[in-house]
Parts: sequence; structure tokens; C-alpha cells
Amino acid sequence: MKTRKYLPLALAILGCVFLYPFLWDRISLLQVSTKWRHAFDYQELVNWFDLEKNITKHLPASITIIKTNPSLAKMVPSKVRKAQIYHTSPTIVVPGGNKTDLMTRITLLPALSKKNFKKLPVWDFEDMYLTDPQHRNRTCQQSLRNSEDPEFRKAFIPNIQLFMHREHLNISEWNRLAHFNNPFGFMEYNYAEVKQAVDLIPKLEDYQLLPVPTTNKQGCIRCAVVGTGGILNGSKKGMEIDSHDYVFRVNGAVIKGYEEDVGNKTAVYVYTAHSLVSASFTLKKFGFKSIPHDEGIKYVHIPEGLRDFHWLQALLNNTRVATKDYRNMRPVTHYAGQFDLNRFYVLHPDFLRYVRNRFMNSGQLQSGHWTFFRPTNGAFALFLALHTCDIVNAYGFITADHSKYNNYYYEKFAKTRQAVDLIPQLDYQLQPVPKTNKQGCIHCAVVATGGILNGSKKGKEIDSHDYAFRFRKRKVELHWADISCRKNWRS
Repeated sequence: MKTRKYLPLALAILGCVFLYPFLWDRISLLQVSTKWRHAFDYQELVNWFDLEKNITKHLPASITIIKTNPSLAKMVPSKVRKAQIYHTSPTIVVPGGNKTDLMTRITLLPALSKKNFKKLPVWDFEDMYLTDPQHRNRTCQQSLRNSEDPEFRKAFIPNIQLFMHREHLNISEWNRLAHFNNPFGFMEYNYAEVKQAVDLIPKLEDYQLLPVPTTNKQGCIRCAVVGTGGILNGSKKGMEIDSHDYVFRVNGAVIKGYEEDVGNKTAVYVYTAHSLVSASFTLKKFGFKSIPHDEGIKYVHIPEGLRDFHWLQALLNNTRVATKDYRNMRPVTHYAGQFDLNRFYVLHPDFLRYVRNRFMNSGQLQSGHWTFFRPTNGAFALFLALHTCDIVNAYGFITADHSKYNNYYYEKFAKTRQAVDLIPQLDYQLQPVPKTNKQGCIHCAVVATGGILNGSKKGKEIDSHDYAFRFRKRKVELHWADISCRKNWRS
């Protein structure tokens, strides 16, 4: 009787012993780390059994599933050391056209904080980027892609993913990008807040930003990237700029009244929400009325910060911004009737990080101020052109003799010196070490405009520095005792 009593229990245990290896083998297809296993219900197991048969056959070449490197956890503060696995594409397409998120059950990585890092954290996957499955090879023999320069060839990724759309963000991809500060990723951001905006970005049928002109028999695309540097003032480069197939412009692209120097056509306009809104207010005195709105223009948005995602959400919903910086603004009104989803692009954080890591790295990233550094909008526009055009000419960017020119080309009558566009340059020094300094140190004062300086009598102390930096054009002559009149550079 006792044997019959325990027989069902013995059979159950025996069944578990035989079924365990089979079930575990199936579940391990998810490739989750050995430490962080997730529970799956019966229906999920059925789905995975069906999916396994086709997973190798149907995965696009651009999709890979990557295990978390154990060494990665050592680089994360202990309280957020639950590193998750990730893969380089948010979805796969299974037979029948249904899109199944491979990592639906992955939990969100606890938010990393910038303050926990004394310098730029470098992850095992720091220099890994999404690639574009729709990339097209160039036929132009003169294309910069054919450059023989070894450093350029090593750094340049011709099929880097330039633009972001709704299929580029799920939890697993968020966990990867959450390791990078803005605009290179989503560190400290809220997943739901960002995803609401990204889910509205349509996936276009064709991501070729600029087609090859039909008149060009060599299949080459010639582009001009026009900055706003004062060197263009009186340059009479307008006709030369407009002779290109396409013209890129950025930020406060004041054109009316300056056509002779900067041309008048625009094919691609690159901006952030801040640069677009601020130009509308600060450049009115220079004749600026709106951003370029040529027929068929392409708008390229740089997602600089969280406010840009708020802007995108309102723009793509054709509503007013509901939160924070641009509350109650209706973004679509800033595009002068030329906003079209088929001509609207958002740069992918991977592309922005790639530009910084491979072309515009800075020593500042190794300091406590690492979060403040990023390439300028003009730099991002220039590298976008380098990846979408064959021949690129740049106008209105910093030159060795920058001190001879005004801040911007539209400051025609400004008597002040040129502010430095602080794009880092390899082997380029902003100011020389004073000969009187035996220790080789440069002693600088950065003078802002806070009211604390009123009556401070800090003028002589400021002048005692080797160099003084100031912001914009200020009437310093009336406040010499407090802030001095000396100005080596303004920005």
C-alpha cells in the first residue's frame, strides 16, 4: 500500500528529470544571461517552439543577438549592475508578416546616472553601431568613399545607420542606448516618455536622403554645407554654393539679404528644437523670419535632449507641446507649410556617437565635464553630408584666421571679434601658452552676465588672467570696474 501511495510522486519526479533538459534547451534559445532568467508562460513556449524552426532562416543579416559581456557589469555602479542582454535590431519578421519582439520579457535597465561617472564611461560595445540594411553602393569614381587615406578608411563606416524610426526602439535596444548620455543615447531618460515620440516616427520606404541628379553621368552627388561663420560676410560665394546639386544649412540660416554671400537654395536643413526656436526670436533683427522652406526641402532633426522628444511628439501629432521647455507651442507652424512626413528625418543616436567617437573625440571626455561636450549642429550636418554625398564642400566653418571675422555672416556691421566655434580640432590649440608662464599653464577667466558681478569690483582680478572669455556682445565699457573691458574671445 505504501508503494502505491508514493508511486504517483515517483513518476512525477521521474517525468521532471526527463523533461527538464528538453524544456531548458528550448528556453535557452533566448540567450539570457545565466544570472538573470525570466519566466515564460505556456503560450510563450509554444510560440518559441514555432519560431525556432525559422529563426535562422528568416533573420535578416543586420540582426544579431548578443550576450552581455560579464566584464560589462564591472563598469556599472553596483546599485545598477543588472546589465541586460540586447540585440542590434528591435524586431524580427516571422512568416506571415507578424512582428515579434524577441525581448518582450526583458526588464528595463535601471537608469544610469551621469553623476556616477567622473569621466566618459567606455563600454564593451561603445564602438558598435547599427548599420543600414538599405545602404546603396556608390558608382561615383570621385566619391570620398574611394579615399586612400588610411585613417579615414579606418574610421569611416559607409553603411552606418543615419536615421531613427519607430522600429528602432524596444526595451532591449533601450537597455543598450541607456548606457550613453544624450544626444548619443538615453542615459537618465524615461523609457515611456521617449518611446511615445519615437513610435510616431514613420519608417520610410526609401532612406536615400538625396538622389543622384539625372544630369550627372558619373553618378556623383555634389553638396555644399553652409555654416554661419563670419568668414562668409562679403565672400560673394553665393553663386558657387548654389551651383552644387544640394545645399545643407543649419541653425540660424539667414538668407534674405545675404544671397550674394551664402546663396539662396536649401535642400537639407539640420537643426535641434532649441536652435529652431531660438533663431525665431534672436535673429529677427537680421531679417530672419522662418527656417528655410524651399519646395521639397528635407528636414533633419538632431534629438539633442529630452525636450526634442517632446517637440517631436507634438510635431508628429500636430498638437501643442504639453510639457516643459516649449509648452503650448505648436511645432508644425515653424515649418512654413513644408513639413511632410516623407521628407522628415531624425538622426539616430548611434550616428551621433559614431561622429564623436571616430572623428571628433576630445580630451574633455576624460574630465568631470564630459557630459557637456558634443560636436556642434554644423559638425553633425557636415558628417551627414559626407555620408550622403560624394563630393562635399564646406562654407562658413572655423578657419585658422577666424579672429579676423565676426561671429556670424549676418553681423555685417559688428565691430567685435569673432567668437570661436568650439569644435575640437586634432593638434589644434585655441590659445598659445603665454611666454611669461614658466610652468606652461594657461590661466583663463570665463565671464558670464550674472547679476552677482554688479558692484563686485572684480574687473582687475579678471584682467589678471592670461585670457578672458565672454558670452555674446555686451556693453562692457559701462561696467569696467566690475567686469573689465578685456575680451580675448566671445562665444
